[in-house]
Amino acid sequence: MDITNYTDLLKAARQQPEPQRLLFVFTKPELPDGYTEAQQRDFDAGTGGVLTPQMCTDKALDELGDFSHLVKESHQMGQNWKIVFVASLPGRAGVMPSTEEAQEPLKTMIHSIQNGAISKYLAFDQDGDLIQIS
Repeated sequence: MDITNYTDLLKAARQQPEPQRLLFVFTKPELPDGYTEAQQRDFDAGTGGVLTPQMCTDKALDELGDFSHLVKESHQMGQNWKIVFVASLPGRAGVMPSTEEAQEPLKTMIHSIQNGAISKYLAFDQDGDLIQIS
C-alpha cells in the first residue's frame, strides 16, 4: 500500500499482523545556533533551518481519529509545530506495546530528528499530507 497521507498510514497500520502503537514527534523549524546570513535568508524564505522537536506522544490505533483530531489535540498542548514525524512500534504475540515501552523508541526518534537522521520516519504537514524533506 502506498502511503500518501495520514489516512493511508492508519489503514496500513491496521492491516499489520501485530497491533501497532504510533509514535509522534511534533517539530518546528528554527535557526541553528551561530547561523550565517545565508542560513537566515533560507530560513526567511521557508527553505532552511533545523527541525526542533516541540513535543511527542504515542497512541494506540484505537485512540486515533482523523488528522484534524490529532492537530486539535496537539494545539491544546499549547505548542506550535509545522511537521510531525511518525513511526510505528509493533506489538508481539498479539499484545499492543504499552506507553512505557514506547518511551525509549520516542527518545530515539527525538535524538535522530535532532541529528537530522529522519529518513526512516514518515513526515506529515499540518494538513496530514505526506511530505519529503531533502
